[in-house]
Amino acid sequence: MLQTMKYAKPQPVKLQRGFTLLEIIVVVTIIAILAAYIAPKVAGRVDDARISKAKSDIRVLESSMELYKLDNFTYPGTGQGLEALVNKPSGQELKHWRKGGYIKKLNRDPWGNDYQYRFPGANGEFDIYSLGADSAVGGSDTAADIGNWNLDS
Repeated sequence: MLQTMKYAKPQPVKLQRGFTLLEIIVVVTIIAILAAYIAPKVAGRVDDARISKAKSDIRVLESSMELYKLDNFTYPGTGQGLEALVNKPSGQELKHWRKGGYIKKLNRDPWGNDYQYRFPGANGEFDIYSLGADSAVGGSDTAADIGNWNLDS
């Protein structure tokens, strides 16, 4: 028995063409110019995003505090703080405290600090606020305090 074998035709070798050093330098230069132009515009938006996030968080905490008051007829004291929205305060008889809390967990502000709470508040019934980018009372611009009394400004 005679078997015939089929062989594949050899393919011609194709020359590979790469980029020249000059072409790579030109592309890298163009990317660097674009990055230098765009980066400052994007970097300024980070502060705006952090401020918006803090305002949104404070609105949620404020609404949760109102629900707490509806159930318990008062706001938690300054000593109990915002933790009273997550865990039932000890040493106080709260018959109507919502099982599971009013929020799942307390987040930190966008700068990594705890949100502050004061009852009675200096600017309303209660104050919920972030100390801002400088983590200190007061400040201006991106370092200004953000509180439930100045969310619309």
